[in-house]
This record gives sequence, structure tokens and C-alpha cells, in this order.
Amino acid sequence: MKILDKIKSVQIGPMNFDEYINRSTFRNIIYMTLAILLFLGGVLVYGIVLNLRTITLSQAIQEKGFSTLNNVNLLIDRKSFTLNLYEDSTLIKSYRASFGRTLNSSKSRAGDGATPVGEYKICEIDTAYKYHKFFKLNYPNLDNATDALRLGWISQKEFNDIKFQFYYQGCVDFNAVLGGNIGIHGIGRFNYILKNLPFVYNWTNGSIAVSDEDSDELFSVIKIGTKVVIR
Repeated sequence: MKILDKIKSVQIGPMNFDEYINRSTFRNIIYMTLAILLFLGGVLVYGIVLNLRTITLSQAIQEKGFSTLNNVNLLIDRKSFTLNLYEDSTLIKSYRASFGRTLNSSKSRAGDGATPVGEYKICEIDTAYKYHKFFKLNYPNLDNATDALRLGWISQKEFNDIKFQFYYQGCVDFNAVLGGNIGIHGIGRFNYILKNLPFVYNWTNGSIAVSDEDSDELFSVIKIGTKVVIR
């Protein structure tokens, strides 16, 4: 018996399957499903081809005339979806980046799904993170805390605690109002799919995501204290 005949004989409540859907409709569903799968496969192949054209960080360093990088800083641009690696003022390499789901505003509250805007530093590096590697930023910084205090979102004591942590601990604890645990990280188990998409899919909680391979390259040159500007 053919697959279609088997499906048609399936009982759904008081009626058979073929009373709900006819052969022509079923065939169209199959064709549509195959077309969608073919399209998705084509998208991934196109993304793979684009990634194959990308040079490694070592190659980029050599092309810029450097042997090592000693004063690395990062400029992250939400409009161009890029993480740009600089040596002083020289652009070494640009990486494709994804951001928080709320892209049209900067982070100001916990759970808003937005990426913060401003000047930060790497304050902690975790190599066993669920998204491969994690370079934590000292968010909220004093600008974020000052704005929140002025608006009455946090108390003077909370502001003083953030200020103390900012200056003396490096990393700032998660704040119930402003949020926290924001940084740069990889993708993790969905790395192969998301890194090969030819378009940007913003999916994070406000952090900046790059591919696992790109986070490995960043790990080789950035350190605690590396300056990060997000605009």
C-alpha cells in the first residue's frame, strides 16, 4: 500500500483522513514542504560559501603589518551588525555580530532584551560558558547607574554599591532593576546553523554573540581590561 493510501485510511475521530484533506491538497503540502527545505538548504550553503571567504585573524594581523597585538580595543556597531577589532586606531578585522532581540533601543532595564550602548571593559573571561566563551562586560557602568538614580529607578545605596563594584571589583553584580551579566559570547550548540546564516538573527538577552570560532580568535588577543565601545 502506498504511503498516501495508508495516510488516507487513518481514522481521525468519526472520519477518515481523506475526508479532511484530498489527494491534491496533500500533494501540494508535500511540494511546499520540499520547497521550504530546499530553500533553507540553499540559504545555509550560501552562508557557508560566504564564511569560506573570511580570512583568519592571524592572516589579518599579517596583512596589517603587525606581528603581535598589544593594545587591542573593540568597537561594536549595532547598525552594521559588526564587532570590529582594533590595534590602537588600526582596524584589524571585523566580525559579524548578533545582538539582543530589542534592537531599536539601548539597554536600560533588566529583561528588556536590549544591548547596552556606551563604553565598557572586559571584566571577566569564562572559557566554559554555555555559549562557548564569555567575555563579561562591566555593565551597568557609572553612566547607566547615574541615569537610573536620576530617574528614581535605584536608590542612593544601590548607586553607591554599583560605584564601589565598578571601581574596586571590576565586574558589577546583577542589578534587579538594570540587569547585568552582559558580555560577548559564542553561539554554542546551534553554532553551525546560526554562523552560516547569510543574514543576522538577533537572539540574545542583550549580549553580543559571534560564532564560536570568532570567539576563539577574540580569546587569543583580548584580556581583562580590554576597552569595548558599543554604539
